[in-house]
Amino acid sequence: MDAILHAQDVHAWYGSSHVLHGVDFAIGRGETVGLLGRNGMGKSTLIRTLLGHVPQRDGRVTLFGRDVSRARPHEIARRGVAFVPEGRGVFPNLSVRENLLMAARKGLDGRADWTYERVLQTFPRLQERLGNLGAQLSGGEQQMLSIGRALMTHPELIILDEATEGLAPLIVAEIWKVIGEIRASGIATLIVDRDYRRVLAGADRAVVIQKGRVAMAGKAAELAADPALAGYLGI
Repeated sequence: MDAILHAQDVHAWYGSSHVLHGVDFAIGRGETVGLLGRNGMGKSTLIRTLLGHVPQRDGRVTLFGRDVSRARPHEIARRGVAFVPEGRGVFPNLSVRENLLMAARKGLDGRADWTYERVLQTFPRLQERLGNLGAQLSGGEQQMLSIGRALMTHPELIILDEATEGLAPLIVAEIWKVIGEIRASGIATLIVDRDYRRVLAGADRAVVIQKGRVAMAGKAAELAADPALAGYLGI
């Protein structure tokens, strides 16, 4: 696998709490990987550790073959990784237009296919609310804005942490449709979402985290058919 991101023996702590215990993880170019597990098992901590948000961490993380084990979040972002966080993270006092344009830049190879116009075509609701502040948007509109802003950085890898949490069914369907478009465009995607069936249906591979360790990993279709999966997800 031509890995974009490769993590080996990753540990992470919050204070004296040891959360990740020797996690190995990789994602290749154009690959979609689902990250599964019950709440509190370490999924978001793994994402935040890979992105440099967790100061107390150990292990080796490489991005395009370059060691980023101690890199700061903005350094990782500049190397082609976009993050759509749980809670959306839009700037509440900036307009929709400003939220999008402040993130715009070409990709590492000069790509600029996710233009401002393309993002607005993908999310027509944002087109209707360009002058609205981030704080004036509904939860679904904020999620669209967060994804659109990430795409305007032309990432090699986009990480979606609970992209559909708390949204109405129609909005959820729209978000999953866009995730499919992102996958089809060749951007590698890491997805965390409670709807494990949708995750497995749209992923190439999946990794299951249990108490800060990798409990299962493999092709998504094979994990979906494995009866052991239910025990790790509490279903």
